[in-house]
Amino acid sequence: MALQPAAGARDLNPGQVDSNRRLSDLLASVYRLWGYQEVAPPTIERLDTLEAGGAIAERELVRLAADDPLGLRPELTAPIARAASTRMLGRPRPLRLWASGTTFRSFTGDGGGQRISEQLQSGVELLGEPSPAADTELVHLLLAAVATLGLRPQHQPTLLVGHHGLLTALLSQVAAEQRSAARHALTDFDPLALGALNLPDSQRQRLRALIGLRGEPVQVLYQLEQWLGPIPLLETLAATLASVNPSASALGVRVQLDPTFQPHFDLYDGLVFKLVCQGGDAPVAIASGGRYDALVGRFCSDLSQAAGTGFGFDVEAIRDLLASDTCGEAGDGQGPGPWLVASATPAGLGLALSRMGELHRRGEAAELCTRPCADRAEAERLAGERGCRGAVWLAA
Repeated sequence: MALQPAAGARDLNPGQVDSNRRLSDLLASVYRLWGYQEVAPPTIERLDTLEAGGAIAERELVRLAADDPLGLRPELTAPIARAASTRMLGRPRPLRLWASGTTFRSFTGDGGGQRISEQLQSGVELLGEPSPAADTELVHLLLAAVATLGLRPQHQPTLLVGHHGLLTALLSQVAAEQRSAARHALTDFDPLALGALNLPDSQRQRLRALIGLRGEPVQVLYQLEQWLGPIPLLETLAATLASVNPSASALGVRVQLDPTFQPHFDLYDGLVFKLVCQGGDAPVAIASGGRYDALVGRFCSDLSQAAGTGFGFDVEAIRDLLASDTCGEAGDGQGPGPWLVASATPAGLGLALSRMGELHRRGEAAELCTRPCADRAEAERLAGERGCRGAVWLAA
């Protein structure tokens, strides 16, 4: 009998579960304040939905042994976009939805075998609104949610921002047969692959400069305008970033514009962003998202409603970040433990249960000590061992 969890899976202790729930509740409270309604997408979906038109590689999907081609969701966006475009088609747009739940991804371990990872996500989707105002709302909502998490200055939160349209515009002068390879070289930050492409020297030099172009938005936008001219996309992006900057500055979040940034999944076709913090040993991505109009268009027959933008938080990454040694004792997220209710004799069990009921009715957590405690000192000792806030000892 195997005594270890499946490769890639983890057992969570009570403190980790409490922290996950606390963080999820904090995020949900912000979503509700902004008018978002909770939905519960299914864990199991058809593979063609999960692949999102090729945006998610088949090798990353956890397939199920079933008569139909089914798998476990690797993220929450595609299932919600499907449901919004079918079962919720009659609801007025825009739709503001939020969800939380476990996602599953398949990957190859160091030994070459398949591993399955679980990730608890919490996020929002804004569907049916194609205007840049939706992108602006989503980034402001992201920052409002971040404000509740208790990040510290040493986490150095950085919001990476890119745009799919920027890369398209920057690559428009590259020969069509070279564009895909050039895009991959840029998004993978691979100057060697870029150098191997059959490009004119002037194009290669500009793309090499583009690999290193990232930083303060105003400066990056200025350089992009020198290359592209004053196109509407740059004006819209500048307005969005200018709107976000005061809130980000107040939270200590640095905004960095990176024209070559693209998230892991190729779901997006507009604004994209990722929130990265400094962990104990390496940077940690705690949220990502962007605009995915084409994905909604796969499920929606009414092209006027084929618009979507959203983001997701990695709840467990936030939990581990806040609980890391670099942050001292802060961040475990647990409130006071329960009272330990103990009696001096076995005959006092009924009285102990009655006292527990009184505490529960007052909203205070309490657990039962199932063995007699001879005196209050013994009850307090047991309470300390169990992480309780204290003991309620009932004499004979």
